[in-house]
Amino acid sequence: MAPRHVAIIMDGNGRWARARGLPRAAGHRRGARIAHDIVAVASRAGVEALTLFAFSSENWRRPAHEVRLLLDLLRRTIKKELAALHANGVRLSFVGSRDRFPDGLIREMDHGEQHTAGNHGLQLNIAVDYGGRWDVVRRARELARRVGQGELAVDDIDEHCFDTGMSLAHCPAPDLLIRTGGESRLSNFLLWETAYSELYFTDVLWPDFSDETLHAAIDWFARRERRFGDVAAGVPRR
Repeated sequence: MAPRHVAIIMDGNGRWARARGLPRAAGHRRGARIAHDIVAVASRAGVEALTLFAFSSENWRRPAHEVRLLLDLLRRTIKKELAALHANGVRLSFVGSRDRFPDGLIREMDHGEQHTAGNHGLQLNIAVDYGGRWDVVRRARELARRVGQGELAVDDIDEHCFDTGMSLAHCPAPDLLIRTGGESRLSNFLLWETAYSELYFTDVLWPDFSDETLHAAIDWFARRERRFGDVAAGVPRR
């Protein structure tokens, strides 16, 4: 059975380029092409939602020329891919802060969301200027503001209340989180939503990721027994 929601930390573009004697930009461009392919593969596999970590809140620390390249690549990719995404029924959403983005990129993001809002196929979420801690703090501030204005009682704040205002509230929690590139950490990605996600780490660098790699992760997921804190099947409760 395919996971309903797959989230991917796309890591390894720079190392892929360096190993080939290429500039980092070549790795990022190759990574964008792989993302295009994986969207189609995930949709065919029966995945309902796909969330890709494209630009973290920490990525602003990179050299200014690389940040400009990444943001321009994102803008051009949205513009290039939008017609195909729409034709295939994909709904596009961008999660994260937009405060520091250039106006041209914001316009492309807004247009992409509006243009695909009525589609009923794969829900594609692109996480940009996103951080899991940022999302939790943003939601906590929102709830605190509502309490201060008398709209909400403190005792009414529970997990469900908190969850309904998170950036991915429009999707089920990720069943499967994949990280490429050989690292085994979340790197501040979907900290709230991945409480019970299955975590799949692979040494494959993102520019080498393929439909075979994705299907291997999905097959691994299908063999997992998800207990959500309960005991395993067949194990006595006493």
